Amino acid sequence: PDSSLLHRRKRTRCFSLSSMKHPWALNATAKFVATPEGTALAYGSLVFMALLPIFFGALRSVTCSKSKNAADMPETITSRDAARFPIIASCTLFGLYLFFKVFSQEYINLLLSVYFFVLGVLALSHTMSPLMSRIFPASFPNKQYQLLFTQGSGESKEEIVNYEFDTKNLVCLLISSVVGVWYLLKKHWIANNLFGLAFALNGVELLHLNNVSTGCILLGGLFVYDVFWVFGTNVMVTVAKSFEAPIKLVFPQDLLERGLEASNFAMLGLGDIVIPGIFIALLLRFDVSLKKNSRTYFYSSFLAYIFGLGLTIFVMHTFKHAQPALLYLVPACVGFPVVVALFKGELTEMFSYESSEEVLPGSPRLTSFPTVSGSPASLASSMDAVSMATGSSPRRRRLQPTSM
Repeated sequence: PDSSLLHRRKRTRCFSLSSMKHPWALNATAKFVATPEGTALAYGSLVFMALLPIFFGALRSVTCSKSKNAADMPETITSRDAARFPIIASCTLFGLYLFFKVFSQEYINLLLSVYFFVLGVLALSHTMSPLMSRIFPASFPNKQYQLLFTQGSGESKEEIVNYEFDTKNLVCLLISSVVGVWYLLKKHWIANNLFGLAFALNGVELLHLNNVSTGCILLGGLFVYDVFWVFGTNVMVTVAKSFEAPIKLVFPQDLLERGLEASNFAMLGLGDIVIPGIFIALLLRFDVSLKKNSRTYFYSSFLAYIFGLGLTIFVMHTFKHAQPALLYLVPACVGFPVVVALFKGELTEMFSYESSEEVLPGSPRLTSFPTVSGSPASLASSMDAVSMATGSSPRRRRLQPTSM
């Protein structure tokens, strides 16, 4: 009996020592609790990443509106488009929610991964193109290419795809494809963010509101849309967590503990970047139209966005509940510039400004909407990217026969 008791005591002592050497083994299934430093780093990084596509996309939207290249023409959103946008976005969001409830999430995300791989490569390539033009030396042999697909013959011939590119574009496409394969195979958060930033920048650059009133209609409608689907139901949060696609920016809260293999993410939807971003870009074009060498409305709305996003994060962190970011961003981004305009006596000028007057007459109008609420669908500069993102056929132009 004594030897048996001694044996049991030895086993107990061994177990205790083992537990002391590996204390994490007793809490392996416990939920990860982010440290204050990790949380601050994650939220700060999300804010910084959100500002990049808004700032540079707005600057590029000014150049885009003056471009004579048909491939770089923006998509113009009218007041009618803005009024329909929340309704179509709601139908699309709820449709995705039902898809995830009925069908296997694994297969849906596999199809979406391939789809967004193609769009992401095109978007990232288009984003990198101006940078590559500056990097390559003037002596670089830059050959021109054209990819043309037509349908029919003679007078009924229609142009389906007309994509002009050069050697520099091919280099951009190759680099983007490497990132795309990385994302497709690993779903790494850095690859996700590279695609997400490219989508957001292209959206801010190529989606143009025609006036401030249209912007107020769009932001007001999506304000109600965002509040309803986040506070009224679990649809928005469910789709955001189930949808494995680069439609959101993510940053790990456990980066300091686990490095690049971290997995506990804070996220920000691209719609919370692009929707206010296209309004801020409109105000920058308004600043340019005033010809006063001032960017008052752009900077006021840009600072308002920082304030609104910071307030969103503060409320979310305080109440430990997902927040509709547009609830805070819309009043800030609209209210700040309006107050500035009232103070400067330029409110009438602001609301009478028409951005479409500075765009060439052939500029296309937005006739379709993104497949995911709030995410930018304007991606490839020459393939009518908004139509691509909704799965509709590209815009066609009738080819005029040339006289011999």
